Amino acid sequence: MRLADGRELPEWELRFRASLSGGPGGQHANTSATRVTLIWNLSNSSVFSAPEKIWLAKRLASRLTREGELLLSADGERSQKRNREAVIERLIALLDEALKRPKRRRPTRPTRGSQRRRVDAKKQRGALKASRRPPSED
Repeated sequence: MRLADGRELPEWELRFRASLSGGPGGQHANTSATRVTLIWNLSNSSVFSAPEKIWLAKRLASRLTREGELLLSADGERSQKRNREAVIERLIALLDEALKRPKRRRPTRPTRGSQRRRVDAKKQRGALKASRRPPSED
């Protein structure tokens, strides 16, 4: 399993568990263990360095268990093999997305024209509100 940056995720780091799939399907769904759950332990992974593990743990915090395991399930297909392939694709996509570093924001100042437009719009809005008031008695 190759990540976008070219690294290989070894097969031995992944554990799979099959279970009965819910939903429609009748007899087939009730008798075949087609749902596949992938279990991958981030803290025991040999692919990522310590700083990358910290970054991934932060980015995937809501998806990790207390033990640092990531659980992904797939049950959209009728075949266990296709569900296994689907869950591996989801893991790779998730890791690729989590490894992306966000672009650093460069602070900018508003242009003179944008400041002028903003003030003009505020004045126009204020004039509209003032025109709604009843005339003063002076």
